[in-house]
Amino acid sequence: MRGRCLCGRVVFELGETRPRLYQCHCTLCQKQGGSTSNTAAIIRAEHFRWIAGQEVISSWIKDTGFRSDFCSSCGSPVPNPLRNTPYYWVPAGLLEEAGPLEVGVHVFVGSKAHWDVLPPTGTQYETSPGLLEFIRQLQSQ
Repeated sequence: MRGRCLCGRVVFELGETRPRLYQCHCTLCQKQGGSTSNTAAIIRAEHFRWIAGQEVISSWIKDTGFRSDFCSSCGSPVPNPLRNTPYYWVPAGLLEEAGPLEVGVHVFVGSKAHWDVLPPTGTQYETSPGLLEFIRQLQSQ
């Protein structure tokens, strides 16, 4: 499965065929995406490969560790390494020909925008579970 930014300069490939997605409803993700939430996948590093465009990626890192990588040409958020783990954070909107994907986990629902309506499916967390629990939830299908 391939993904690319809006202008097509940043291109990557996932070895996993159907990642399980999550939505983060925190205020940082609302600001990053300009919407109710951020929909993404957490992918093992060995299942992630850059094809093109790493040289046009810029990063912004908050002192809390929140990281936002984006294409310096079109501004699209792009994948980035998930802190010091063997995983990548991958924005779901960049995936091409992904077929049906499931949002299995909602985090920071306590911070959701007042106009955000959550679906009745998927595990919901008021804040966020620990990283290992979070990854376990995404890998259970």
